[in-house]
Amino acid sequence: MLGWPTAPGTPVRLRTGVRFDVLDVPVQAGHAALRRLGPPGATPRRPGFPVALRGGRMLLLVAAGGAEELPGLLEWLEWGSLPLDLTAVGAGGLVEAPLLPATGATGAAGSAGATDATGSADVAGSAGAAGSADVGRAGRRGSALPPPRPRDHDGRARRGAAVWLRPPEQQGGAETSLPALSAVGGTAAAPDLARLVHTLATECHRFRLSSRCASPRLARATR
Repeated sequence: MLGWPTAPGTPVRLRTGVRFDVLDVPVQAGHAALRRLGPPGATPRRPGFPVALRGGRMLLLVAAGGAEELPGLLEWLEWGSLPLDLTAVGAGGLVEAPLLPATGATGAAGSAGATDATGSADVAGSAGAAGSADVGRAGRRGSALPPPRPRDHDGRARRGAAVWLRPPEQQGGAETSLPALSAVGGTAAAPDLARLVHTLATECHRFRLSSRCASPRLARATR
């Protein structure tokens, strides 16, 4: 896949910290953040950075070194003292290579960014299809709605398979679209890493608060 290094074994796993790092957030917070950041392709020089779904998580690809910057950025943005469900995978890490969305998934990734009524994302997890040049040729940038789950060899839907919501661009180099700190190599083609982290932290905090508020109401309703 785009020449990204992989680890041996099945499913195919991509090595992080070499060509990219990954920010990992709850899928509900991730969709809300993508809506706030605006749709990809809003300008010709900002095509949208790669995003995948895995289980109830959203994986956002950022420039290599971004994982190392995350703790300092959270402190600088005054999020460091709060328990945010925002983690990163960097040097020495592995992520399962996402599959392409199934044919028929429509919509612009990152625009509406809706999930189902429960916020569930069964559309995520592994990806033996990594290494296929079809990733770069995908005409769409993913789907605003969760795409159908990929299927096993016997035709059954495979739960937990990672799926691209917004596949990496092959034309012009996917890595030019990865968020990075402007002061250390960010480009006009990619959103600033600090802005992305602040937006993700805000939505992670909102999601945590809304989940905590919903729990007592659910408990009272079931009594």
